[in-house]
Amino acid sequence: MTKHILPVFIPHVGCPHQCVFCDQKAITGQKAPTGREVERILKEGLRLGKNPQIAFYGGSFTAIPAALQEEYLEAAFPYVQQGQAQGVRVSTRPDCITEEGLALLKKYGVRTIELGAQSMDDEVLRLSGRGHRAEDTLRAARLVQEKGFELILQLMVGLPGDSREKSLRSARAVAALGPQGVRLYPVCVLRGTPLFAMMERGEYTPLTLEEGVEWSADALEVFQEKEIPVIRLGLNPSRELEEQALAGVYHPALGQLVQSRILRRRCEEVLRHAPPGPVTLYYRKGQRSTLQGQKNENLRYFKEHYPDRIVNIEELPQ
Repeated sequence: MTKHILPVFIPHVGCPHQCVFCDQKAITGQKAPTGREVERILKEGLRLGKNPQIAFYGGSFTAIPAALQEEYLEAAFPYVQQGQAQGVRVSTRPDCITEEGLALLKKYGVRTIELGAQSMDDEVLRLSGRGHRAEDTLRAARLVQEKGFELILQLMVGLPGDSREKSLRSARAVAALGPQGVRLYPVCVLRGTPLFAMMERGEYTPLTLEEGVEWSADALEVFQEKEIPVIRLGLNPSRELEEQALAGVYHPALGQLVQSRILRRRCEEVLRHAPPGPVTLYYRKGQRSTLQGQKNENLRYFKEHYPDRIVNIEELPQ
């Protein structure tokens, strides 16, 4: 999978539903571009010469009119033909995937399709205003793979009606589809969204940061076990997002918090079975801060929960 992405944000374009959590304009800080603006974005971005994959993010790409899809793709495809870009990536909804639509994408060098599954629980999807069911994700994922595209699936935890058990089942169901990557987003409540109104009315209780870390760690362990890369964990930090994030799970170093929690769990397995006295926990090169936890959170946790053990940490010998 390509390491370099040149993003083109098309917030809300093609979206047939208002999901309760969504405000793409706050997330991207941009309005949807015209085809000519896409050409300008690509021309400027490709000056860096990193041979990226051009990615249309933020809207439901395959739900917008075919003529507008072609306008966007025609702006991108020449760079693919000239070898300046490694194909195109689009983000869309599971219920907006058809064989005809995929044929159009294939024609213009689309290589990767991201599907916003968000949950594999129908009640969670209904309460979140998604407008599709889990079976739509199953059908779309299989069709995307059958037609030779790379598949990325997006999953959220902490949506209305969700639970830790449901989110774990969703992660397992997504992993069973064998995607080439996953994006994992614990819910962040943004100002002006229907979810914010639900929270104010007492109809929705957002996850705390601690809950978001725990639930995300559950899901991440599933994907790690299946060797499925998690290419994004949590919303990309930005000044605009910080101004809009009012509740739920938002932290500029969320990925590190979750990785640190998983490492803590593994260390606990050692500590539970270790005899009283000194215990040395080894970390791989570059993992010291992850093992220690942010502001030494993990070390304090070990001291509090395992007072009869003296915990030392050392780098694993090469």
